[in-house]
Amino acid sequence: MKERAMNILRTFFRLLIAVLLMPVRAVRSVLRSILRIVLWFLRMARKFFVSTWRQIAATPGRVWRSPVQTFRGLIRMRNWLLAKVEYLENESKKWQRTFTLLKSPYSLLLKMGFSPQMAVGLIFAGSTVGGGVIVNETILAEKSFSAGDAGIYNAPLDTPVFYEEKFNTLRLDLGSTPIGVVEIDSISLNSYTGSALPSGETNVIHIGGMPTVVDPAFTETFLEVGTLEADRWRCETLTITNSQVNKLIVKSMTSDGESISAVAGTPRDRGINGGNRADDMKTQSGTYDMLKITSASSGVSGQIDYLKISNVYSRAGGCLIDRVKAGTMIISYGVIGGDSDLATKAFTIATSVIYKSFTNEDNVELAMAVPAVVDITQ
Repeated sequence: MKERAMNILRTFFRLLIAVLLMPVRAVRSVLRSILRIVLWFLRMARKFFVSTWRQIAATPGRVWRSPVQTFRGLIRMRNWLLAKVEYLENESKKWQRTFTLLKSPYSLLLKMGFSPQMAVGLIFAGSTVGGGVIVNETILAEKSFSAGDAGIYNAPLDTPVFYEEKFNTLRLDLGSTPIGVVEIDSISLNSYTGSALPSGETNVIHIGGMPTVVDPAFTETFLEVGTLEADRWRCETLTITNSQVNKLIVKSMTSDGESISAVAGTPRDRGINGGNRADDMKTQSGTYDMLKITSASSGVSGQIDYLKISNVYSRAGGCLIDRVKAGTMIISYGVIGGDSDLATKAFTIATSVIYKSFTNEDNVELAMAVPAVVDITQ
């Protein structure tokens, strides 16, 4: 009994102590929670201040690097764009060259190794058998300016309005339709065995309009050109007459005597527009007796924005630029002459040529012999 009373007493005292200690434990728990909260806020504040300080410290460097990085990004974008443009341009040129070869049988045959005479035989003769070569006339019979075929062309038509085998003049007649570009490159004129000028002609090159005196019913015409470039011509004589040029440039010409007598004036600068104008006309590597580009319709001056005739070899006739109204005319790197006499003037710019500005540089006189005949069968 006594022992049971003692157990009850112990239990009572334990409960009493637990009740007395409860406020102390609660306070300790609350204090611990407050301390944890304070420490968390201190850590957050430390992180915030450290991060803010780093941002402030890094700001000058970012401000400095930002234009540089932007510029480098623009460079990378530019290089990427230019690489794509160059790739497309190269592919376009390859396709253009491919289609030019496909529609230019004469040039294609020359590049395949055939001689000019053999190529002409394959094109004109219907078929040629020899060395295992058989070509049908239906494949290669069509004539065109781009293929370098002789004939009379009404610009901008690529096919001739007149052609026959005995007619070997390349003639381009301009009318009311403006042309953007006409380029003729690497041609031979009246310089091969058996060639001769057409009846009544004295010039192997005739560029320009036509006078009234040809026919009383014909009204004088001019050839209006934004830029006319005569580059690397070999002529026995070169004469420029009856023309108006805003910028006349004559440079690096070699002539067997020269007479440059152009007169200062006020011709206007010009370029040829016309909106949806005709396609460009280009040809190369032809052999003709004569090249003629004229305004052939009475009272209608032909218009070409850019006319370039380059790398021309001619003989047994003169080269004439007559009745041209040009924004810019460039005569350069030509070799003119053939009588070995500096007293006679092989290169002439007449007083009927009027210019606003004139560049005349690096032109020399040199006696020279007549251009040699070329054997195109070799």
